[in-house]
Amino acid sequence: MTNVQTKKELSDEYQNVKYILTSGMRTRLLLSIYEESKNLEQLRNELKKPSATILHGLKELENINLIQKVQKHYELTSNGYLLTTNMIKLIENWYSINKSEKFWNNHDLSDIPESLLNNIYLLKDAEYETSTTSDLSNAFNKYIDLISESKELHIILPIYSENHFKHMINLLNENRLQSLELIVNNKILTSIKENPDLEENLIKHEKVRVKCIKHDLKLFLTYSKNFMSLTLFLKDGHYDDSQILIGKDENALRWALNLIQFFPIE
Repeated sequence: MTNVQTKKELSDEYQNVKYILTSGMRTRLLLSIYEESKNLEQLRNELKKPSATILHGLKELENINLIQKVQKHYELTSNGYLLTTNMIKLIENWYSINKSEKFWNNHDLSDIPESLLNNIYLLKDAEYETSTTSDLSNAFNKYIDLISESKELHIILPIYSENHFKHMINLLNENRLQSLELIVNNKILTSIKENPDLEENLIKHEKVRVKCIKHDLKLFLTYSKNFMSLTLFLKDGHYDDSQILIGKDENALRWALNLIQFFPIE
């Protein structure tokens, strides 16, 4: 398939998607019968629309093979189920992006794999925290509070930060942190080893595992059983510790784990 053919087919499909999304009734009908089939009376009571309006929308969806009528009940066809599933995903992605608009809009997203950007809806319940002029350390302090409550941490660390290292070492020495996995590039690992205190209390610590990656990643991800957090780099290349995204639900944790597992270890 050539690039021109791909663009043409995408353009054709866009018209089909537009046909659905530009009609509130067609969209609502698909969402209404997504999980279970319904008859006309149930649809009328739920959508608060007259029968004629609902029947017109149902007929339009039948004509393009997205729904079918089975013994007075309307249900999705296989095509309708697939389309509605992805429509819900699109809506949730849109919601997730808008909810944390400043976070996503201000930062470099180039090191987040496309597959995970496509699943940004998994972070729809994550909370965006930012520092303020009256509290410049708010985001960092939120992060320290989170790691202080964790027994196990997996961290993609793209920066050399003695401030972060100090807190990690304290948690290890106080036996509050039982396991720490650090994923860093060669440059950061070399810098850590050049600091005798860090090499002794971090690299050589029995509870610490250090893994090396080839990439100079522009994302700081922390994952544990209780939370995930993400901080990013600004588009000018500087690390931004003033904004953080924090998720504690199962979907956010799954997204973070997939991100950690995406990058190959040397």
